Amino acid sequence: MSTGSRALFLPTSEHVLLRDMVAEFARREVDPQAAEHDRKGELNVPLFRKLGELGLLGITVPEADGGAGMDTVAAVIAHHELAKYDPGFTLAYLAHSMLFVNNFYHCSNAEQRKRFLPKVMSGEWIAGMGMTEPGAGTDVLGMSTTAVREGEHYILRGSKTYITNACEAFCFLVYAKVNGRVTAFVIDRECPGFSTTAHIDKLGMRGSTMAELVFDDARVPASYLLGREGDGITHMMRNLEIERLTLAAISVGIAERCVEIMVRFANERRAFGRPIADFGQIQRYLADGFAMTEAAKALVYNVARDIGPDVRNRVGSDAAKLFAGPVGKTVADYAMQVMGGAGYCKEYPVERLWRDAKLIEIGGGTLEAHQKNLAKDLSRLVQP
Repeated sequence: MSTGSRALFLPTSEHVLLRDMVAEFARREVDPQAAEHDRKGELNVPLFRKLGELGLLGITVPEADGGAGMDTVAAVIAHHELAKYDPGFTLAYLAHSMLFVNNFYHCSNAEQRKRFLPKVMSGEWIAGMGMTEPGAGTDVLGMSTTAVREGEHYILRGSKTYITNACEAFCFLVYAKVNGRVTAFVIDRECPGFSTTAHIDKLGMRGSTMAELVFDDARVPASYLLGREGDGITHMMRNLEIERLTLAAISVGIAERCVEIMVRFANERRAFGRPIADFGQIQRYLADGFAMTEAAKALVYNVARDIGPDVRNRVGSDAAKLFAGPVGKTVADYAMQVMGGAGYCKEYPVERLWRDAKLIEIGGGTLEAHQKNLAKDLSRLVQP
């Protein structure tokens, strides 16, 4: 690796130590359990809580408030390294550490932080975020969940669907409309009228669970309002950029692992008396897969340097996820083609990585949403 690329991917000694720690943890503890929890469709909760012991569950929270005090590049490193071995487990980590912890920290007050932060950063409480509804996904303003103030409580009515960590989580950051304005709340299992449905089975990312959140006249303390009524869109937009970068980092992790697997396989597998890596058809998959993985990685890390709580970069985050999102699926497909029948079987992790990769093209904003955002933002940039 050249000095320049090292500075891009590991800009400080703290980032070097972080990558070494997460990579070792992922190889030693995440990899061995991945296939079993994919088969069961369950989150490995004890392993998840070890992320708290490593300080990863509050990776972007300032040290003064008990977090690791690191930046978006650090968050990308953690998701990149974990996703090489279990993207589903990594998605659960993202829903907890980015969609809840990072978002909650920047829109909560001191009292709210005191109640929730210690337990979510330790992993005692698993957390998630509720935005998508049965009739409103990318169309956030089309959400129908409402909240009405009644004395010292808000009464929530509606539901959220496809919510990662819904089965295990104790608390959620939830968006609802108050007098037509999108507003954010923190909600926990102790709120009367709040419940979750049974696990929704799914194609990939099976190492994390998914269910619906149901608000049947749920009574939420007024003290659980995050910021002010109507602030929800601001909270959401601020957090979407780091969410998209970390989702793109999962795709990079999938692609990088698939390149490693198919290169090793192509050099060990022989046909007609030679390693199949000698054949031009196979060389195309190896070379193209590596090149697109490196391009996606460079874009994601470059954009990550310019995103933070007070630094907005929607063009960069949309471009990074739009480009890197399909790379994991494409390179996993290349690996499966190189490996033939072996790649299609569960003996190797490629078929699981291939299934997991599709989610990145849908979750956290569809590819089509990124195209729409970019077209609008670029048009504004070129106007006289």
